[in-house]
Amino acid sequence: MRDIVNVFKALSDPTRIRIIKLLQKRPMCVCELTSILGVGQPTVSHHLRILRDAGVLDSIRNGLWVEYEISKEKHNKYAADLLKLISKWLNDDPRIIEDLKIAKKTTKRGILYKNKRGSVNF
Repeated sequence: MRDIVNVFKALSDPTRIRIIKLLQKRPMCVCELTSILGVGQPTVSHHLRILRDAGVLDSIRNGLWVEYEISKEKHNKYAADLLKLISKWLNDDPRIIEDLKIAKKTTKRGILYKNKRGSVNF
């Protein structure tokens, strides 16, 4: 029973649902998620830890960045089924639509360039 409770707890936050919807499109690093969601890096990292601990996400080192993606492993037997459902839900939600539009324009390199120029503070 603990596994299903952990997944439901992890999915019980709107920001975490937004993160899942974004990661269902492609793997992303913390800086990309921070830029898209408009919340601070510690907040995004906190949400990612909760999702990873529940078996919903995996992290992968990709050069300088650690990217997060929807778990392909069966860390939690309930997570995969719930993620399939979530992929079909909220696709018409205005906030999700806006997040996905921003995500299409957001890249790690673009964020790094803006940060070097002083336009973005993390």
